[in-house]
Amino acid sequence: QVEMVESGGGLVQAGGSLRLSCAAPTLHFDGDEMGWFRQALGKEREGVSCTSWDGAHIYYANSVKGRFTISKDNGNKTLYLQMNSLKPEDTAMYFCASGGKCSARIRASDFGYWGQGTQVTVSS
Repeated sequence: QVEMVESGGGLVQAGGSLRLSCAAPTLHFDGDEMGWFRQALGKEREGVSCTSWDGAHIYYANSVKGRFTISKDNGNKTLYLQMNSLKPEDTAMYFCASGGKCSARIRASDFGYWGQGTQVTVSS
């Protein structure tokens, strides 16, 4: 059974930073393409960033480019999302995903396994 557990969310003021983690001890991980998605209240889930298995190909949503950084620690089987210069519009539940294909479209439908999510709230 695939287990992925996100952590690191919380309440932060605009301009602040958070680092999300996604521990995936049951995944093979080395060969997995993975991504981060978010879903704000009343909105559809949207792609934030994804990475190929080796980090050679990384994509970001335009809304987070230059502020967020995705990274993959294969040794610790953990996916990270460093979020800087946070804005109120970044407020959402953030999910990590695996079991799929990372592309420039960063589509939720391209991934099969999901964590439970971690809430990020950015106050103005």
